[in-house]
Amino acid sequence: MNGKTVAIIGAGPVGLAAAAHVLERGMSPIVLEAGPEAGHAVRQWQHVQLFSPWEYNVDNAAARLLAPTGWNSPDPQSYPTGGELIDQYLDPLATRTPLREAIRASSRVTAISRAGFEKAKTKGRDQAPFEIRYQNGKGPEVLRADAVIDVSGTWFSPNPAGSNGLPAIGERERADRIAYGMPDVRGADRTRYAGKTVAVLGAGHSAVGTLIDLVQLAGEVPGTQAIWLLRGADPAKAFGGGSNDKLAARGELGSTFAALVAAGKIRVETGFGVTHLSDSEGRLRISAGSCCGARSVVADELIVSTGFRPSLSFLSELRLRLDPAIEAPAALAPLIDPNEHSCGTVRPHGARELAHDEPGFYLAGMKSYGRAPTFLMMTGYEQVRSIVADIAGDKEAAARVELVLPETGVCTRGGVESGAAAGCCGGPAKEELSACCAADETAKKAGSAGCGCS
Repeated sequence: MNGKTVAIIGAGPVGLAAAAHVLERGMSPIVLEAGPEAGHAVRQWQHVQLFSPWEYNVDNAAARLLAPTGWNSPDPQSYPTGGELIDQYLDPLATRTPLREAIRASSRVTAISRAGFEKAKTKGRDQAPFEIRYQNGKGPEVLRADAVIDVSGTWFSPNPAGSNGLPAIGERERADRIAYGMPDVRGADRTRYAGKTVAVLGAGHSAVGTLIDLVQLAGEVPGTQAIWLLRGADPAKAFGGGSNDKLAARGELGSTFAALVAAGKIRVETGFGVTHLSDSEGRLRISAGSCCGARSVVADELIVSTGFRPSLSFLSELRLRLDPAIEAPAALAPLIDPNEHSCGTVRPHGARELAHDEPGFYLAGMKSYGRAPTFLMMTGYEQVRSIVADIAGDKEAAARVELVLPETGVCTRGGVESGAAAGCCGGPAKEELSACCAADETAKKAGSAGCGCS
């Protein structure tokens, strides 16, 4: 036991995995979860099926912690829903292992600093413990820790409807007819959407999945109509890699969606950058362009599936090194920048890419990706394995890569289709941040400008 206390913000899959690794390293985890129980964010999308099978959704250290409890590992080749992930993995991990003593539920972190140090003070800063303030319903609480891993995610910080990153004019006033993320349109939220005209804004997997569910709902309840509001001009970009995608469920989703669009089951409005939301005879007018409604659609409900962004408000007294555009750690941002990449995965990464100018503090999980949309759960497990090794002083293990990611079949870099992620050019780069593939990485290490495939 080296006596270190590690505060972990968030008791989702990656947060619990971090705690399992901390325990395994002989340190003490304290997990602060804002919700009433572990997996609170997952419970908001428990109707959704994951793209990856069970073999990629169980952390190794967590599995070792569960083994003595008599836990039955799920079929590694089956695809769980969010609800099954909770019932068969997260709940047992949080309640039947020593982690139950480490989790503090209903504990919302409000601020983090160094004990006795404001942000501008440097001398001796590295030796000061972290001071974490949180609210738990009994008033403000304070705890101190030697290291902090923030895996609080982004689910409760959705992007707004406005195409400029701001809420559309009138968006807040019409919140009762707007949902964000991926509501359960065929289940818990069925009565809200059945028989209605529903507009879905976005081009990612959440938007695609919701539109597919709405088409299925239309087959069950006459009068249900789905409208796809797409900011871009090319709907095909949302169809993904199809049969080339090594995550088969993700490829099938894109193929199913493409077929529904081709069959005219979904009304498509391309180049639709939302600017205004207003009332229209008891319904919702969604406008793109000027306040006069140069172009608009009228719907009963709007679902905004435009991604998420990290909440950084409680980190204002820490010295973060974040990319100014993506809001991801500066060393990670070039790998995931959606301006350059449409890859389904990036190369595995860990403590080196996730560290900041505040030694002992790390962002991990979905929050570490900032505004980029390509995160996979297994990537988060590799992140925290490396981070915890780094905190424990095992630099060799922290630098080691212990994950092979499934590759997507279609990867775009700089607007040019590339086969790097599918195995061409030696596959993805392993270390060089600026390399687009293994061949490019080798060329750059040899002193060349690159292999030219980017």
